[in-house]
Order: sequence, then C-alpha cells, then structure tokens
Amino acid sequence: MSAQTGAVRPSAAAESLTDEELARGLVAGDEDCLAAAYHRWSPLVHGLARRSLGDAKEAEDVTQEVFLGVWRGRRGFRPERGTIGGWIVGITRRGIADALSARTRRLHLVAAAGSSLALAEPAARKPETTLDRVLVLHELARLPAPQQRVLRLTYYEDLTQTQIARRTGWPLGTVKSHARRGLHQLRSRLQDDEQADHYT
Repeated sequence: MSAQTGAVRPSAAAESLTDEELARGLVAGDEDCLAAAYHRWSPLVHGLARRSLGDAKEAEDVTQEVFLGVWRGRRGFRPERGTIGGWIVGITRRGIADALSARTRRLHLVAAAGSSLALAEPAARKPETTLDRVLVLHELARLPAPQQRVLRLTYYEDLTQTQIARRTGWPLGTVKSHARRGLHQLRSRLQDDEQADHYT
C-alpha cells in the first residue's frame, strides 16, 4: 500500500499485530502497518470528524489527511508519551481544527463580499452550504488573476496584506488596491446573482 491511504486491506499478519507492534512497524516504514492502522482506526477518525464538522465529505477528507499525516509524521511517534491510538486521535483533532479554520476563512470571504446567502436567516440556515461555496468560488474564478491571488491568499491562507506584498513582491498599495477592487467586483456580482434569482 502506498502512502495514499485507501481501501487496501492489510495482510492478515498485520491485522493480528498488537497496537504496540503495529506502531513499531509503522515507525519503521512498513506500509502494511499503515494499512492496518487505517483499517483499525479510520472508523474512529471519521466518526470524530463527522460529529465535529457535520459533513460527511469533509469528514472523509479529514480522514484521508489524518492518515497521510500519520505516515509522514510516523517518526515523530513516541510510545513513552502515549498509545498509537491516542497519537492518531491527536492528529485527528488538529485536522478537524484545520478544517474548521478553513471553513471560517471561506465564510469570511462570503461575508466580505456582502453575500446574504450565508448571512440571511441565521437561525434557519446552516452557516455554510454547498451553494455558498460553489457560488463564491465561481465568481472568484472570474476575477482578474491579481485580484484572485490577493483574495485567495487573504481568505484561504490567512495572510495579512503586508505578508501578501512580501510573498508576491508587489507594493503594499498594489495589494490593497487589488483587494479593494476584487471585493467590490465580487460583491457586485453576488448581488446581481441574488437579484436574478429573486426575479426568476
């Protein structure tokens, strides 16, 4: 099995390993032990993610990322600090936190664009829907490339305008201008879409 974790079943020998033996094999780079770890703990990881995120697809994504993290970070496991299961749960909690943070950044982008899709009727509407994501990403993709880049770095990578200027090599004033124009165009297009929906 490769580090791209999936539905590959571990060997019978790997399945029969104790947690401690499996951990030793995993740290040593045995991919069959990764398959066994995935088979043993992925239902727990997925369940934790599903309960926290309320979204099956996001939970699946987090589960895959967790076991990629397990593989990449396997040499950092220290049995004296706890069990392999506890270590995987710790990685899961960080993965869930990252997913929630990414969701928050997307919501900030929706709010900054002035979309009422995610903000109207907060008591009756989930704060983020598939429609919100699709609509914002669609409109974002229509912006000029520099404006897209600034908004993506702002809301998807959580960079300040000063950090964006350093990364892109653009003057700070240029970054601010792209952000302002990009948000203005995004806001206008989202409002136009909502008005069109209202009259159809």
